[in-house]
Amino acid sequence: MSSRRWLPWRRRPAASPPGDLACRELVELVTAYLEDELDAGDRARFEAHVTACEHCSAYLEQMRVTLRVVGHLDPDELQPEVERELLDAFRAWKAGG
Repeated sequence: MSSRRWLPWRRRPAASPPGDLACRELVELVTAYLEDELDAGDRARFEAHVTACEHCSAYLEQMRVTLRVVGHLDPDELQPEVERELLDAFRAWKAGG
């Protein structure tokens, strides 16, 4: 058995969603999408993918729920060790680990 944790957004659907947006790229664009910072073309690609990909649709909804529950974190109030842990986790995720 693999020691890697299973994460729903790492699984690819059997059929590729329409358009040229990969699941991993969508995950990287979620913040910009939720903050309405994508241009019209990228927004259309994002929404087409979410409509066709149940895993990315679920991920987007999880992010919306997280933002509603957590709200806003002020970086100045974040403890240094927590900030390091978060940055390490994001770096590991980005590196594919």
